[in-house]
Amino acid sequence: MRPALGGGLHRFANPGRFLRMTGAVMQWLWGGAILVLGTGIVWGLAFAPPDWQQGETVRIMYVHVPMAWLAMGGYTGLVVVSILSLVWRHPLADLAAREMSPVGAAVTGLCLATGSLWGKPMWGTWWVWDARLTSVLILFFLWLGHAALVRAFDEPERGARAGAILALIGGVNVPIIKFSVDWWNTLHQPASVTRFAAPGLHVDILYPLLTCALGFTLLFAALILARARSAVMERRIRGLELASARRHDSGRVPQGAPA
Repeated sequence: MRPALGGGLHRFANPGRFLRMTGAVMQWLWGGAILVLGTGIVWGLAFAPPDWQQGETVRIMYVHVPMAWLAMGGYTGLVVVSILSLVWRHPLADLAAREMSPVGAAVTGLCLATGSLWGKPMWGTWWVWDARLTSVLILFFLWLGHAALVRAFDEPERGARAGAILALIGGVNVPIIKFSVDWWNTLHQPASVTRFAAPGLHVDILYPLLTCALGFTLLFAALILARARSAVMERRIRGLELASARRHDSGRVPQGAPA
């Protein structure tokens, strides 16, 4: 099973094939992200009603909740590509992980910032050290640590290996974030959207929220894919320049040698 899976995955390691395949996807991702996110933001900010408890403050949720989902979902994706890197040595897995961490750190930072903006009017404070908020802050530092670690070595392979190990260790934090409000007595409210038996949100708020979540997800994927494509093209250019320099050096006549 392992060799077959590894062989199938390595079919996409060819830079030219990767660029061709992703080039066809990119325009759909960007177009879908702009259309869906634009619809969700306008729907949520201009047409959705205020919440009966939170009032107009509920509109922060149209950014905060998708950022929280992407922070955790993105890190789960980082764990997956780290496994591909460590087990199957997939070259694009290292590149994907390297390009995911800055975007993931930005998303988690926005999650924390919008959460603070929501917390001040609702809780009367910008920050509390409860389990949910603290574990998300740890996730933010894990994203930053991974971004720094993979770039800290002169040899990219060593940086990728160290970053993959850190990502796997940090993966323990994702279920802690998810279930922290159930395991401990926290100030953060429990899940409202995923309770399908008795949803905590009215459909007039839930539907624009889900639309924003889909739009931000498409934008997240488009940003990572664009960064990955840019990195692949940069490596190809660097490889061509190196090959050209080697051919130039090999064609030079050493000093003192007969012409």
